[in-house]
Formats: sequence, structure tokens, C-alpha cells
Amino acid sequence: MTFHKEDSYKKIALFYFAYRSLTEKPDQVAEKYGIQRVHHRILFFIAQIPGVSVNQLLTVLEVTKQSLNLPLRQLKDKGYIVTISPEEDKRIKQHYLTDSGKDLLKELSKVQIDQMEEIFSILGKDYEEKWTTVMEEYAKIRPGVKLLNFNLE
Repeated sequence: MTFHKEDSYKKIALFYFAYRSLTEKPDQVAEKYGIQRVHHRILFFIAQIPGVSVNQLLTVLEVTKQSLNLPLRQLKDKGYIVTISPEEDKRIKQHYLTDSGKDLLKELSKVQIDQMEEIFSILGKDYEEKWTTVMEEYAKIRPGVKLLNFNLE
């Protein structure tokens, strides 16, 4: 199946607007807490991969160490995450959400979950499965997805 250029541009535009809709309200919540979208992403992936190391976070987020350092430190300073070094190798720093970090992540993610549930309840399970398949195809080439134990092969 081929797409006409106009159809492709429309799909790209719709993807952009959908992303904006998915991130708008969590960004507003984050602002109340003096954090930004990058902090939300860090919290989200620490929750998905408890004990995640800095190198693993760099892989998942596909950012530089310099761009991760400040928001990670800010989340620690605000008490949303803790860093623990395992006894067997003190060089490794594993990151975990605190209870307040878990609460904040729930608040940040609730609107996104509600949006998805509402849309898929209207469209039906078949659309949800197809949407998930499309997202899996996009995601399977990203290096960090392997850390999430998704079976995308």
C-alpha cells in the first residue's frame, strides 16, 4: 500500500497534534511542581525500570549525560527519587522513586491514561490493538525499548 504525499503530511501533522494533546496537561501539572517534561520522562522510566542506572537512563531517553545530570539531581533534591549503590559494586547508582515520586508520577500520568481509555472505549478494542501495533513498529528500533521487557520482535 502506498500513501499519497498529502496523506502522509496529514498523518505527520495528526501525530504531532496527538502528541501535544497527550503532553499538554501533564506539562501543566509539572509546572505546578517546578519541573518540566524531561523530569516527567525520567520519573516515568525510573518507575518502569526500578533500579535503573544512569547509563540505562541515557539509553532509554537517548540524551547526553550532561542533559540528564541536572534534572536527575533536581528530582533527588525535591525528594522524588533516591539513588542507591549496591553492595557488590559501589560505582553503580541505581535509581528508585520515593513515595512522593510515585504520587507525582500518578498525578502526571493520570490524564494521559484517562485520555487513552476514553478514546479506546469509544473506538473499541480493535482500534486499540492496531494503534498499539503501529506504536510498537515505531518503538522497536529505539535502543531503550529493550530495557522495558516488551516483546517487539
